[in-house]
Amino acid sequence: MSRTRILAIDHGNARLGFAISDADRRIASPLANYTRRSRVEDLAFLKKLVQEQEAGVLLVGLPLHNDGRESDQSTAARALGAWLEKETSLPCRYWDERYTSLFAERELWGAGLSHRKRKERRDKVAAQFFLQAYLEAGCPEGQES
Repeated sequence: MSRTRILAIDHGNARLGFAISDADRRIASPLANYTRRSRVEDLAFLKKLVQEQEAGVLLVGLPLHNDGRESDQSTAARALGAWLEKETSLPCRYWDERYTSLFAERELWGAGLSHRKRKERRDKVAAQFFLQAYLEAGCPEGQES
């Protein structure tokens, strides 16, 4: 039985970052950044991405406080996940995304990219970081953070 790929979503008010796993769920790769427009356009973009990438699971990054408590942004991320689960009929999981934007920024800085190029890539690289952590944890279905 072939496994489907996991599409990770780094939630932001203005932009979404996407990363994708391979079918064996071992490697996470940055995929795309998307500037949010409207619910209709956002959903159309996501559905197209799901179809093109043959994704079978959505993984939404959950922004938590340093002590592990959920934040206001966590509530927004969960709302996005619930909406996408309803609209795509795909299961949605959540994973701790603490520090992933910082890690992404460090990697991109270390690669010598300009501020503009780092900004263009940061969200999808952040999604790659938390997707890889989820894959390395064995893709736990019942764990949400």
